[in-house]
Amino acid sequence: MISQPNTASDLTAAGRTAALHTMTSDGVDLLVIGGGVTGAGIALDAATRGLRTAVVDMQDWSAGTSSRSSRLVHGGLRYLYQLDVELVAEALRERGRLLDVIAPHLVQPQPFLWPLRTPVIERAYSAVGVGLYDLISRTRGGQLPVQQHLSKRAALRLFPDVRPGHLVGAIRFFDAAVDDARLVIGLIRTAVGHGALAAAHTEVVDLLRHDGAVIGARLRDSLDGTEREVRAAHVISATGVWTEEVERRAGANPSEALEVLASKGIHLVFDRSRIRGEVGLFLRTEKSVLFIIPTRTHWIIGTTDTPWEEDDLVEPVATSTDIGYILDHANAVLSSNLTRDDIVGVYAGLRPLVQPVSARSSAKISREHLIAPVTEGMSAIAGGKLTTYRQMAADAVDFVLGDRADQQPCVTADLPLVGAAPWSVVANLAERLGRGLGWTPERAEHLGRRYGTEIARIVDLIEDDPHLGEPLTEAPDYLRAEVVFAVRSEGALTLADVLRHRVRLAHEERDSGRAAADEVAELIGAELGWDDDRRRAEITAWAEWVRAEHAARRISTDADAVRWRYGM
Repeated sequence: MISQPNTASDLTAAGRTAALHTMTSDGVDLLVIGGGVTGAGIALDAATRGLRTAVVDMQDWSAGTSSRSSRLVHGGLRYLYQLDVELVAEALRERGRLLDVIAPHLVQPQPFLWPLRTPVIERAYSAVGVGLYDLISRTRGGQLPVQQHLSKRAALRLFPDVRPGHLVGAIRFFDAAVDDARLVIGLIRTAVGHGALAAAHTEVVDLLRHDGAVIGARLRDSLDGTEREVRAAHVISATGVWTEEVERRAGANPSEALEVLASKGIHLVFDRSRIRGEVGLFLRTEKSVLFIIPTRTHWIIGTTDTPWEEDDLVEPVATSTDIGYILDHANAVLSSNLTRDDIVGVYAGLRPLVQPVSARSSAKISREHLIAPVTEGMSAIAGGKLTTYRQMAADAVDFVLGDRADQQPCVTADLPLVGAAPWSVVANLAERLGRGLGWTPERAEHLGRRYGTEIARIVDLIEDDPHLGEPLTEAPDYLRAEVVFAVRSEGALTLADVLRHRVRLAHEERDSGRAAADEVAELIGAELGWDDDRRRAEITAWAEWVRAEHAARRISTDADAVRWRYGM
């Protein structure tokens, strides 16, 4: 089944204004607070069950945790070694659905090597673990090749930059990779196509109550300061690390409220040519795991897992200490001898982990999700991981519906996102359309992976205005048409929206897209009617964000980096 171009799924500035007006005037059955992957999944699930649904986020879609992941859709091989077979089975089932039906253009197979240090014992227990991983995945869809045992020589042919003394052989296995931000945007757009009302940059500043029950929320438009009230039969918080703050606003009983631990994870980005390897690496560390993941143009290396104890939940920082930790662990395995000067980009995110009372270390806490009533008329969901967003969403809507869930069952297991089609179909379409525009095979594949069958809409933009077919001057991996499409169809409202979550120069260029900002702002401004003052303000704000991000990398502790960032 091929998703046809559908402008009903478009996110536009005018559509956002209309959505805010409609939810204010008509009310909704379900108001979802939070536009990360969990909230987006809930909005899609609820809308496709026939509920009048609204979803809001105080930032851009995916701006929190969901755009700062390792960009993997995976079962969590390490959880097998914690004997959490049920969690792994659930994740592998969801991985299969994403690969097969939901987003095969966004989710692609990713091979990994697991280097082995000892010839017999480690190979034996690793083979059992990976074998069980493969066995479970074979029954869950998304068929990927099973494990392959490699000699030392064969492993080094696949990854020449592994230090020869670090392995006696390896196991090759498969997981899947995804552009996390684009997955969220696809979910929101698909939800809108099914009738959901969506408004990013819209903050919940208070909850409305009647006789002790939550009956809606007061919203503030973060772009113009306008406030409005939305009535809702039920409100659900899918706010990740903000869960406890939202619960406090609702007046939740502290003894019954969900407790969420914010755990910081950072990733480093390097140029693809800097490391010699054809596959990813999966490395176990003393605390967790380290992934070395190839993309088309870069390597992503992460992650850390440290408690975040600062008040700032919007912009967690990657410190000099964090960067040193990843470099040390990567260089222990790689002969590439990576240095800080090699780093192209850095990003940090906060994982929302449900916290048991006895927790001592964030690395020990399960990723399983929990759903709980906050007060009458409101519930909250927390925990989980990107891969299992759809099951989390289904569970959350079941919880809201209660006894009615059997009459209004979840239908998202086989529902493609906007632009979705089997990769072979998308690849052929991209190659045919690209041939007429003189695209290289690499560019055609790049655009197919980003837009799926909606690549045809990118071509339409270029045919209407050939100037949009030109690459961005300072970031030639991306076309000018992609910036325009981000505004016309993907809900981008600011320069940061585009550079961080649509055209992802924030972490793919050494200057975090600063050099490209003028050209991108000009394209956005022409679409949104910005005057010169607004355009200059957006560029200045981006330059300030870049300065703060880069400066934080030279500071050792979270507390000092946050104090410096805000001039405290």
